[in-house]
Amino acid sequence: MKSVQYRFWFVSIAALTAFLITLRLGFWQLHRAQEKQSLQDSIALQAQLPALDATAVQSNQHNPTAILHRKAVFKGRWLSQHTLYLDNRQMNGKPGFFVITPFELEEKSLGERRNILVQRGWVARNFMDRTQLPQIPTETEDLSIVGRIAPAPSKLYEFNEDTQGKIRQNVTIADLEKEFNLKLFKFSILQLDSESSNVNKDGLLRQWAQPNLAIEKHHGYMFQWWALSTLIAGLYFWFQIIKPRRKPKN
Repeated sequence: MKSVQYRFWFVSIAALTAFLITLRLGFWQLHRAQEKQSLQDSIALQAQLPALDATAVQSNQHNPTAILHRKAVFKGRWLSQHTLYLDNRQMNGKPGFFVITPFELEEKSLGERRNILVQRGWVARNFMDRTQLPQIPTETEDLSIVGRIAPAPSKLYEFNEDTQGKIRQNVTIADLEKEFNLKLFKFSILQLDSESSNVNKDGLLRQWAQPNLAIEKHHGYMFQWWALSTLIAGLYFWFQIIKPRRKPKN
């Protein structure tokens, strides 16, 4: 009799513990989804704000979260001698290069010569000769570009760290500052297409993916945890409460 009671309480405590843990994990995933939804809404709101100029970007350089995902318009010139090609980057499901080039700002109010790294767009690669670089027409005169403030180029996994040559797997802004001897902002800009004819002649594709925080993933995990807690509760009541009280059929 004591062994039966002991087993009952042991199973009850274990079931209650598992139920509360899975229930709590479900609520934690719900909280994470709500946090990311708030951040996603904030990103969407940032994109709707008026475009920044170089002076506004300079004044917020130490608070990048205040300007990330906002549009910006810069005047200056390309430093095309420092153009690099980030390998194994995809756009619309096709592998190729992301072309990045520093852009020297002409704003006199900045007080010093400043540059920003521009992710200019995507271009297909030559699959027959990996080392053959596509020709990207680049304006040599001063021009205006429009873009969206973004973090530094994302990193991909690499077996060997290739930090030389025009083709790179990954770059960091700090390393490029040293390599090119430039003063760069700690963030980059995703160049956007413009109606200006002197911007769209380079043939680069700029269908950048919108920031996606994978909110639906947290909702999926939430339902999984809650389904598990429901299953635990159901099995407990069936085997510990209902089934022992059922009268056996003759």
